[in-house]
Amino acid sequence: MSTQPLSESVLKTPILVTGGAGYIGSNTCHALAQAGFRPVIVDDLSKGHARFAAPFELHVLDITDEPKLSELMLHLQPAAVIHFAAFTEVSGSMRAPVDYYRVNVQGTVSLLRAMLAAKVKKLVFSSSAATYGTPIHVPIREDHPTVPINPYGRTKLMMEQMMADCRAAYDLDWIALRYFNAAGANPALDCGEWHEPETHLIPNILRAARGDIPALELYGTTHPTPDGTAVRDYIHVSDLADAHVRALRLVLEGGVGESLNLGVGQGFSVRQVIDAASRVLGRPVPLVEKPERPGDPPSLVADATRAMQRLGWSPKYTTIDSIIDSAWQWYQRQGFAPSQD
Repeated sequence: MSTQPLSESVLKTPILVTGGAGYIGSNTCHALAQAGFRPVIVDDLSKGHARFAAPFELHVLDITDEPKLSELMLHLQPAAVIHFAAFTEVSGSMRAPVDYYRVNVQGTVSLLRAMLAAKVKKLVFSSSAATYGTPIHVPIREDHPTVPINPYGRTKLMMEQMMADCRAAYDLDWIALRYFNAAGANPALDCGEWHEPETHLIPNILRAARGDIPALELYGTTHPTPDGTAVRDYIHVSDLADAHVRALRLVLEGGVGESLNLGVGQGFSVRQVIDAASRVLGRPVPLVEKPERPGDPPSLVADATRAMQRLGWSPKYTTIDSIIDSAWQWYQRQGFAPSQD
């Protein structure tokens, strides 16, 4: 990645962040501001939280509303867009696929059309390891076949394909960051992991450990993995935010259109994460075993070599213990159970 300083005009021009009131989006907005950029958030607050967006300019807007999005884009004339806004729950996509295609695919069509109308041709996209489906081998490189096994993964792959087509037709510069399992919290920030409903493993472990829910629901114990539970590559949200800032710099330089993996490169099973949490928290995690959820691959582990080379990036949080500890510190500071707020 080039280390050439950006011009003052670019740093003063807004960076439009869709979904910037969400978990990863809000952390990225803070990283952008720290790097000297001016993030402006678009979020309908259906999944995000106004308090996460509080330090930044916020426009409450549904990205599927193309006329209003176009009006805002023309008014702001951003230097680039970072696109997080999407439905992201795998099991939810199995139950309500039409909703996922409407928000993720139709919403991205609206965004791309608004960008083209405003002559904005720089885009960083929040993609997913779900684009790969069930891997043939791990760790997974970017040249691994993309055969998603759930509607969520299919929408993310379609969104990437639209960007590739727009590069060919309109010279759109874009980078899709395919990250694996986001986790953890920045101890200096208020925006930790908080979804409604909460389906992610680590926050549900914390909820069960603190007694905010009766027990952790462990889905699937017969996967073809060493202990029968699903294996995932957990990457800290601060490392993801850093990668987005670096990807933005690369996109602003121009001449790019590619997908990059973001992960630590080490997988942990659900049982290993539970054991680590018990160790870090110093207390047991009550759990109840449930059947495997449809659409869940048994193992997803990243080969992030290309991202490290292209972005000059490497994860700083490299142990599951440190990731869990950062999430627990944030969770303990809350005066409420996030799942009930």
